[in-house]
Amino acid sequence: MPLRALLHLVARFATPYRGTIAVVAGLQLVATLTALLLPSINADIIDRGVVLGDTRFILRQGGVMLGVSLVNVLVTVAAVYLGARTAMGFGRDVRSAVFARVADFSAREVAAFGAPSLITRNTNDVQQVQMTLMMSFTMLLSAPIMMVGGVIMALREDVGLSWLVAVAVPLLGVSVGMIALRMVPGFRAIQERIDRVNEVMRAQISGIRVVRAFVREEVERERFEQANRELTEAALFVGRWLSALFPVVNIVLNMSSVAVLWFGGVRVAQGAMEIGSLTAFLSYLMQILISVMMSTFVLMLLPRAAVSADRIVEVLDTEPSVAPPAVGVTTPPAGAERGLAFERVAFSYPGADHPVLQDVSFTVRPGETLAVVGSTGAGKSTLVGLIARLFDVTAGAVRLHGVDVRDYDPEALWARIGLVPQKAYLFSGTVASNLRYGKPDATEAEMWRALEVAQAAEFVREMPEGLEASIAQGGTNVSGGQRQRLAIARALVKRPEVYVFDDSFSALDVATDARLRAALRPHTREAITVIVAQRVSTIQDADQILVLEDGRVVGHGTHEELLARSATYREIVMSQRQAEAA
Repeated sequence: MPLRALLHLVARFATPYRGTIAVVAGLQLVATLTALLLPSINADIIDRGVVLGDTRFILRQGGVMLGVSLVNVLVTVAAVYLGARTAMGFGRDVRSAVFARVADFSAREVAAFGAPSLITRNTNDVQQVQMTLMMSFTMLLSAPIMMVGGVIMALREDVGLSWLVAVAVPLLGVSVGMIALRMVPGFRAIQERIDRVNEVMRAQISGIRVVRAFVREEVERERFEQANRELTEAALFVGRWLSALFPVVNIVLNMSSVAVLWFGGVRVAQGAMEIGSLTAFLSYLMQILISVMMSTFVLMLLPRAAVSADRIVEVLDTEPSVAPPAVGVTTPPAGAERGLAFERVAFSYPGADHPVLQDVSFTVRPGETLAVVGSTGAGKSTLVGLIARLFDVTAGAVRLHGVDVRDYDPEALWARIGLVPQKAYLFSGTVASNLRYGKPDATEAEMWRALEVAQAAEFVREMPEGLEASIAQGGTNVSGGQRQRLAIARALVKRPEVYVFDDSFSALDVATDARLRAALRPHTREAITVIVAQRVSTIQDADQILVLEDGRVVGHGTHEELLARSATYREIVMSQRQAEAA
């Protein structure tokens, strides 16, 4: 249930603020009590001052009224300030927790939720819960006190008009409650359609070059308009019911005021009630009804906040499929054989009909290079993802220096691996901040050395600021080849024990590729190197070449050995040579 999720989320993250919440509640109590005193003091001024012409009494009670009003203003400001501060702190803590959980997700969980939905859950959804909590601190705590106190004070002024309270309060509560219930389905639809708008917009911005290259602007504009139209329809549905709320409230308030003046005037004419008591009763009835309205307004926010909380809790309660061990290994055993080994490894995605990898075995020693080739969809990227434990094997084991990667402390494992992904990604900042991503204390000399090896030093020197040159998010202000070389340099700065290059040379021309590989050999002499590549010239000098087809190993050996005995590898080589000759 969404409401249960909201209560669970508040209980989970509001605990550190219990003291502040208690103070806010105390201040709201004082503010409400002082507000309830004002109509009674005003009634005394009318009945015992104005009617009798006692100026001294009017001045004395007026001073009391001003003092009570001042106290009311001060405690209300303090309560609102502390309530807002607490709600903001709550939102900050929830956002941090969601971010930390998403950072622990494997590729499987991220794909299941979708990046746009995760962004919405950590921004818009948290904001909805945060806003509802703030409104609760400023309204919901005082409203019940105001309602109960108002009823008591109204009855104290005149019992004969109490039936008006018994009619007006339920009428307003039921009317507003029915409107709020109608809005509940719309709130979930709004959040889901915000996800859709974010998804479409994110895809269009990321793929703007492809959109323009295929002249698909109109199609993409229609996709966005459709998503935007669906969001608008959901928002209008909620807005129509919201627009009915205030007229209903105004009708009930005005009808109640008229009824009090009508029936109260009759009682005043009969001598059963004084004029001051009538004005006080009217004020208390208005306070009661406004409290009902405020409570309903906050309760109206609860369905949307509950939906948002449900989506947040769904993320927080999702356990990563790649879970760290209870006690992780940080250092391999002293006598363990050094190297990277796959032992009859298999991997399947959840719900898939066929495994992506099946019965894959090999061993790579320090100083050796393993190249992985195969057709599209053969499982090459999945294989290198298992090395870095981006997801876990479904059978067999991946061992680094004799230890199953699942038994390593994640930080210790990732510190030993330098991964250059298939799609090179740079973070917004500078060249230096990107190169220091894996080694924050890297010196300028180390960074220039890595850039030299990655064949990136020349174009970095040509940048006006050199290492301090600005890099846009995703590296969109540099070319694809420059982006790849900077990503390679970032891994080289780290100096890991295992280098994993997942088709990281695809954007380089043949000459740059050859120079980079020649410079890379002495730099990675003592490390384990795994290279996924499509170009045979990139991997023909490797110590081992692994040929994959449909997730199975169909060839394993050196370039010459595979040419002699692997038909699949021979076909790859011949097709590339024919393409080069053409």
